[in-house]
Amino acid sequence: MKTAGTAVCNAVPASWCPCGQDGAPRLHRGGAPTIHGNTPLTERTFAMQSAIDFAQLAEAIGDAIVISDAAGNITYWNRAATRMFGYTEAEAMGGTLDLIIPERLRGRHWEGYHKTMESGQTRYGNDVLRVPAVDKAGRTLSIAFTVALLCAPNGAVTGIVAVIRDETARFQEERGLRKRLAELEAQAQQG
Repeated sequence: MKTAGTAVCNAVPASWCPCGQDGAPRLHRGGAPTIHGNTPLTERTFAMQSAIDFAQLAEAIGDAIVISDAAGNITYWNRAATRMFGYTEAEAMGGTLDLIIPERLRGRHWEGYHKTMESGQTRYGNDVLRVPAVDKAGRTLSIAFTVALLCAPNGAVTGIVAVIRDETARFQEERGLRKRLAELEAQAQQG
């Protein structure tokens, strides 16, 4: 069992269940529906969860969802990712995450990515990571995201799903406020 992040197990189709010993959610595929502690879900709850189609959900959500395999190749790219980064699904699929990673940060990113693939652990399943990104036009974005690890039945990490939000406007507003505060403090010290 992984001790951090989110992994995929093989219990039920497209439902979430915190069945791990660590309480971390597991995406289930196949088998009997379970919930925390492997307690069976009620028929009604299972029917509601089964009615949720992953593709429909992922396309309707406002946050970008990007899934990449163990090598860092993009295997899923939703409409919100297209809206955020400017690349169509066809342009992104099969490419690497370098599409959205600023060149100066790629070495650090890939070091962490490969470490996560090897260890099967990430702290960003619960903690939000805030980093710069770049869109198709070369504009810098400020993004915030969490990740979930995807695992094979043997427990090996096979990929990562990231849920990403563009926080560029908020970041710029905060920077402006910090600058204005520094100016006011400087004026107060002079006066």
